[in-house]
Amino acid sequence: MKKLKNYYLHLKHPQTMERKWIFPLAIGSIVSLFLLFLTTLTSPDGVPLFQLRRYYSSSSSSSAAASIFVESKLRPLPISDLPPPPRLAYLISGSAGDGAMLRRTLEALYHPNNQYVVHLDAESSAEERLDLYNYVTTHITFRRFKNVRMITRANLVTYRGPTMVANTLHAAAILLKEGGEWDWFINLSASDYPLVTQDDLLHTFSYLPRDLNFIDHTSNIGWKEFQRAKPIIIDPGLYMTKKSDVFWITQRRSVPTAFKLFTGSAWMALSRPFVDYCIWGWDNLPRTVLMYYANFISSPEGYFHTVVCNAQEFRNTTVNSDLHFISWDNPPKQHPHYLTLDDMQRMVDSNAPFARKFHHNDPVLDKIDEELLFRGKDMLVPGGWCIGGRENGTDPCSVVGNTTVLRPTAGAKRLENLVTFLLSDDNFRPRQCK
Repeated sequence: MKKLKNYYLHLKHPQTMERKWIFPLAIGSIVSLFLLFLTTLTSPDGVPLFQLRRYYSSSSSSSAAASIFVESKLRPLPISDLPPPPRLAYLISGSAGDGAMLRRTLEALYHPNNQYVVHLDAESSAEERLDLYNYVTTHITFRRFKNVRMITRANLVTYRGPTMVANTLHAAAILLKEGGEWDWFINLSASDYPLVTQDDLLHTFSYLPRDLNFIDHTSNIGWKEFQRAKPIIIDPGLYMTKKSDVFWITQRRSVPTAFKLFTGSAWMALSRPFVDYCIWGWDNLPRTVLMYYANFISSPEGYFHTVVCNAQEFRNTTVNSDLHFISWDNPPKQHPHYLTLDDMQRMVDSNAPFARKFHHNDPVLDKIDEELLFRGKDMLVPGGWCIGGRENGTDPCSVVGNTTVLRPTAGAKRLENLVTFLLSDDNFRPRQCK
């Protein structure tokens, strides 16, 4: 795992890293000269002070001498070579009819040290949203750790419009305000599902710099320039109470020159510093780009990509991947095809930690639970923090141990292979914001 960190430290600003040695080297030199000076000092009798100290020490009683050297008998506490595990912040969002699947995805993703925001948009019925709210607020483990929040004032979300970006920023703001310390923000839908345990993910990400942004992106927008960038659309979700598709106006616009457009996947894992930047926007770029994407078709596939690659502070932190296994039809359509049991081996071989899209309660989800997540029906995914037994179908996570203990599975090795590939010399720097 340590080679993952070495990849990044070796590649990230080597000249800056070399300069960091100057100050410690100067301090070390000064201290050495000072000690050398002390050794030349003498007492009034002409005896060097350090030698005089040794003389008085030797003339003391044996008990006093023993007290002087008592610390030599102590052994320092061992320091673990393992870096502290990160904390992840998830947004899991869904629409009408997604309540049960969202609940299942939450259970498959849960870890006590992570933070979660769940959202069913305003198209969902009040009954469906209430069912999810009751589940979140009464689940014994969620109540204990207080790390699952539901957006009760639901947003109306249009997938192809800016309301999806607004909903993502809304959840990120909640997590920044109420979620305590966390390191990465990951947005998922109810149609996503993990292919590794949270212990696998946390273990692997422990070795990574916390400023990396996993975001699939490219500046080669191709046909999207004429079909997405130049048309102007209106998202009714911004001002209507009922969901309807976006509509176009006749006027078209030119491609912006104040910033460069990027596009990619709508699913990403963003660092906390970058999420902070998107919310606060201290140089106004995030707000400017957001205003532009308010009239951009499929803005979730361009907003964060354009911000991160036009921000000097963050453009060198991107890893060009959305960490998903997604199977597109040929030729590609608006949405990928739904995954089934026939796709199981390809999902595993991809080494990706997440996959999409899935039908509700498809048999492939049961197979993932059994073979990759080791999760019982309607249970949380067991990890190092779960110390209960499995007798008679008992949930091992009903008894909570040390939440910092990780018990990675074979999924950690698969994920390590993926991250090592993404951070290799051929894939990391050459694919950043190109």
